Amino acid sequence: MTTHVLDTDGADLTYDLHGPLPTADGRPPLMLIGQPMDASGFRALVSYFPDRTVITYDPRGLGRSVRKDGRTDHTPAAQVTDIHAILTALGTGPVEMFASSGGAITALALVATHPGAVTTLVAHEPPLLTVLPDAAAADRARTAVYDAYQGGGFGAGMAAFIAMTSWQGEFTDEFFAQPPADPALFGLPTDDDGTRDDPLLSDASWAVSDYRPDVAALTAAPTRIVVAVGEESLGLETGRTAESMAALLGQQATVFPSHHGGFVDDEFGYAGQPEAFAARLRAVLDDAARPGADAGSERRQHISS
Repeated sequence: MTTHVLDTDGADLTYDLHGPLPTADGRPPLMLIGQPMDASGFRALVSYFPDRTVITYDPRGLGRSVRKDGRTDHTPAAQVTDIHAILTALGTGPVEMFASSGGAITALALVATHPGAVTTLVAHEPPLLTVLPDAAAADRARTAVYDAYQGGGFGAGMAAFIAMTSWQGEFTDEFFAQPPADPALFGLPTDDDGTRDDPLLSDASWAVSDYRPDVAALTAAPTRIVVAVGEESLGLETGRTAESMAALLGQQATVFPSHHGGFVDDEFGYAGQPEAFAARLRAVLDDAARPGADAGSERRQHISS
């Protein structure tokens, strides 16, 4: 692995290159992106692709990428600019991409605005509140997380976030009638350190989950788009957003092992199944790259789990 820093107007972007360029296998590089997770969250997944050249990066203002634009918010447009700048600097041509959570929203925006940049996109559980049938209630639930964070700090905010993201089905009156989630029950801190800048719990990333995908641009792009969902996420918020996004593209969500962070190991506390997840990702990417595959194939059929 080699680490590089790209100096742009908005940020000094740190990215890691795992493997050679040009690639040893003749395949496009595989880029892995997340948000608000930085490149460290992909360590386990990268280890299962030793034969591929893999690119990871820290989004601006997160991890090692230092902002210079004087802003604290996170937007898909800014992230798209950064990813495109990295790919241009590397001179890779189109890449294959696995993108998770907020990174999946950024990736959808990238394909819509730079349709030649990605050959195959696996968009894993994009938390697009705007595509839900209960979008207004989902926004209210998100606001409740923000209010808990502002009122009680990280532990209170994260407990509320867990309660929201573990709720099955639409956000009903029953959900909002629940008492505030107790951080102690989740092993979270009950004291307040006074900080309010967490990118997940503050409103700094609301522009990401408020993004409205350009379905016409996505379906017109040459990119093969596969919307993925973890088997443990079905019925939960990000499982529902994934299935709704897939439906907008005329496909069923492709089921992956584990949960929203199914590609991480126990380094981050809530381990997924990274080996099984990597095998599934490899199969999906290989299927999309097979001779004769076309941009619409994944939109017309579900790749069974």
